[in-house]
Amino acid sequence: MSKESSTTATPAAAAAATPEWEEHRMLPEAVSSLRRKLYQKAKQEAKFRFYSLFGHVLRPDVLKAAWEQVRRNKGAPGVDGVTIDQIVNAEGGPERFVAEVGEALRTRNYKPSPVRRVYIPKPDGRERPLGIPTVRDRVVQTAVLLVLEPIFEADFRDCSYGFRPGRGAHQAIREIEGHLNGGLREVYDADLKGYFDSIPHDKLHRALRMRLADRSVLKLINLWLQAPVVDERKGGPPQRNRTGTPQGGVISPLLANVYLHWFDVFFHAPDGPAMWAKAKLVRYADDFVILAHYQGQHLQDWVRETLEARMGLEINQAKTRVVNLAQRRASLDFLGFTFRYDRDLYQRERRYLNVFPSKKAQARARERVRSMTDSSHCFQPIPELIGRVNRFTAGWASYFAALGYPRMALRDLNRYVQLRMARHLERRSQRPYRLPKGITYYRHFADLGLVYQ
Repeated sequence: MSKESSTTATPAAAAAATPEWEEHRMLPEAVSSLRRKLYQKAKQEAKFRFYSLFGHVLRPDVLKAAWEQVRRNKGAPGVDGVTIDQIVNAEGGPERFVAEVGEALRTRNYKPSPVRRVYIPKPDGRERPLGIPTVRDRVVQTAVLLVLEPIFEADFRDCSYGFRPGRGAHQAIREIEGHLNGGLREVYDADLKGYFDSIPHDKLHRALRMRLADRSVLKLINLWLQAPVVDERKGGPPQRNRTGTPQGGVISPLLANVYLHWFDVFFHAPDGPAMWAKAKLVRYADDFVILAHYQGQHLQDWVRETLEARMGLEINQAKTRVVNLAQRRASLDFLGFTFRYDRDLYQRERRYLNVFPSKKAQARARERVRSMTDSSHCFQPIPELIGRVNRFTAGWASYFAALGYPRMALRDLNRYVQLRMARHLERRSQRPYRLPKGITYYRHFADLGLVYQ
């Protein structure tokens, strides 16, 4: 970093320049101060390339803060089988572990291990591959993230909400609500095919070098991008990545945002749709919508040309569509919510923007409850089972109750939970389960501790 970036700002100036998201970080003051300085420098000089960052990654307080974040996030072990608990209980504990990681970085002996590939189910029945680095690699990636994140946060546009500190899905939903209520009723609902697995490495490196000149940090990122993948299901030798950044890596969400940030830049350029179509972009990681008064062919061609020809990505045409929410019963699904203009029950001529949990989100919730109450849980104590169900439904309700009109969806979920719990009690014994006299299932489950949302 330049000499100017290391100058000490006055407390008032530093507080004024501190991004709001930094206040919510559980970081030591020295690490937060470093991140503030990096953010301020990047914000003040939009074309400055940072060239002395590796030394910050090596700082013991940065590495210790990275370890603490990895420990709090828990997570499965990588290919070496080493768990967080094993590190905590080992001789010397986390202090020795962090010191060894720092020494490996300082002496340039650090090399990432292969990534362990696992699969998680997707809503459409397919599976999403996740790459799980070792705990050691997650700590180093987190240390690099702590240093790089404020630099790129200074550049990212307001239209981007996914995987960013202090931002989230609810803000993106509110942004879409605002644009729809402002009259932008035609929506380009886009879907990118396998985005995380298809990012071109050469173009991603060019995007990174717009801000980074530190070869050591860039080399680390390249090692992670090309780390071999061990697929325990398919077997065979580890396969090296040629494109993409594995989902599951700590650094992957930032890298994904760094690359798609340039779509945001092109969109808002003087020759972009934000100008000539007066369009608005709302992006959450690789999911985005474009809202406008009119979605002409010119705008759709621009999106395809920019993403595919210019950025080397692929649009999933089967899942990409243009929807006009001014049309009766037309709807848009985004981040688990459905947007639809419905007739007011009390004023027949008036239509209002109804925002509620989507059918897919409700189906996923029912499937989760079903899996928690199936026959494999027959011998689980009832209070423990009800506690698990309560935690899930409380989280689901918390996400959807914050916006729109989720009352009917919550009512349906309560009914389904009650039905599954009744079947579960019937299944636990060869004799019919008998309710206490004069007590309904609703009351009985509430007495057992079930919380209705």
